[in-house]
Amino acid sequence: MDSASDKSESEKREDHAHASSTVHSYDVDVGAQLIAETDRSLTPQEASQLRAKIDWHIMPLMCIMYLITFMDKTTLGEAAVLGILEDAHLTTNQYDWLGTIFYLSYLVFQYPQNLALQRFPVGKWMSINIFLWAVVLLCHTACKSFGSLLAVRFLLGMCEGAITPGFMIVTSMFYTHAEQTKRVGYWFLMNGFAVIILGFISYGLLHTDTASFMPWQWLMIITGIITLITSVLFWFLFPDSPTTAWFLTPGERVAAIRRIQVNQSGVENKHFKKEQFLETIKDPKTWLMAFFAGSANIVNSLTNQRQLIVAQFGFNDIQTTLLGCVDGGVEILTIWLGVVLASQASIGRSYAGVLMYIPAILGSILVSALPFSNKIGLLFSYWISIFAIAPFTIFLGWVSSITSGHTKRITTNGIVLCSYAIGNAVSQFMWKAQYQPRNHVPWAVITSCNFAAGIALVVLRFILASENAKRERETPDDQHDAVYILDESGVERKVDKAFLDLTDKENRDFRYVL
Repeated sequence: MDSASDKSESEKREDHAHASSTVHSYDVDVGAQLIAETDRSLTPQEASQLRAKIDWHIMPLMCIMYLITFMDKTTLGEAAVLGILEDAHLTTNQYDWLGTIFYLSYLVFQYPQNLALQRFPVGKWMSINIFLWAVVLLCHTACKSFGSLLAVRFLLGMCEGAITPGFMIVTSMFYTHAEQTKRVGYWFLMNGFAVIILGFISYGLLHTDTASFMPWQWLMIITGIITLITSVLFWFLFPDSPTTAWFLTPGERVAAIRRIQVNQSGVENKHFKKEQFLETIKDPKTWLMAFFAGSANIVNSLTNQRQLIVAQFGFNDIQTTLLGCVDGGVEILTIWLGVVLASQASIGRSYAGVLMYIPAILGSILVSALPFSNKIGLLFSYWISIFAIAPFTIFLGWVSSITSGHTKRITTNGIVLCSYAIGNAVSQFMWKAQYQPRNHVPWAVITSCNFAAGIALVVLRFILASENAKRERETPDDQHDAVYILDESGVERKVDKAFLDLTDKENRDFRYVL
């Protein structure tokens, strides 16, 4: 009997050796070690309380930071009515180039920035870029020529390349897929508040009269100082990941990681994996997402052009500046509506984006079709066209929910945001002086691109839904069900599949959010 028992134990050990594997912590998610040390699950009440604590500590910082960065980025548009064109002797083409060079720089440095976000602590790397951003913004005040403004706008684009991908990574670290769309919406709609705040600042500056400083220079000084102060606060208060968040106790850090286990995508892995990079560039959905990002952001050229467009409708500088505040209000409402619709299971991300494109396309058609004497009708049509901003916001929250594997995620973010930069850069050149004041050609391009972006969303949803259905029919995959790592005491501990840093293609339990 004892011999049979010994043989049985021996067979068990042999079976374990064949069916399991031990991996290095280098290969797995940073949360694997923490999650392997406990199998305690969270109650719904505990999960809710923890989410509220995370919200309280990171969402205000993300919202304030995104507000400030967008406010800084759009200072060029406000400066157009604060004297920069005359003071720096800029032609229409040169002004367009100042908008384009920002996004060309963003494009060039986007993937290096994503690699840095993987390699270094996310919060600290963003803080450094925000600090440099503030310094560059302050340097704008010394620029009185096209060449010098071109240089500082280039540097500004380089620094901005860390912000949006950094926020996307942090949002995916702390929140479940179901929560991410609304959280991205919350920090992205700060763009609207930035437009409103900047509008009131510009209105006040229009009434300043200083001999040595133009109003547009004061705008750069004010926004630069605010950004500088914020960057310091960001360095000390913003967390790098749930595994090191200063406001969470050791137990809460484990719970925070356990809470997002449902994502099947882990927290992060600090090591670049070539195989995940290659999978990303071979994945058709990567390029469909890139196409959407590029076409969806043609409308974003309005960021720098909106003040000039409204002025051409027949409004003076003061009226144009104050009406710009309404732009911000419309943006807030449309983004909020978009993410609420996207969070409804019966609608989802794709259909919510399409619903927002319908009024946007109508508005862009009316801006071009209405008589130019009907300036109120043109103004309201322009405001309706702003609905086109919401789908990209929804999409940013969607990208992280349909991509897994940290190298694949940062590569996807890089490709998508490079395409975003291309769309923004090329769109600046369609606002040529020869098309003014009606701008039929730019509005036709915006209408066409909005339509194409809507189609891309529908196609993407079809691809993901088909893949989900295929996985439901498959035999359960147990290839990664018995993987172990050595804990600090040298004991083997099992790692859940969600924290093996598998890609969405490798992990057959991964389901794409629709």
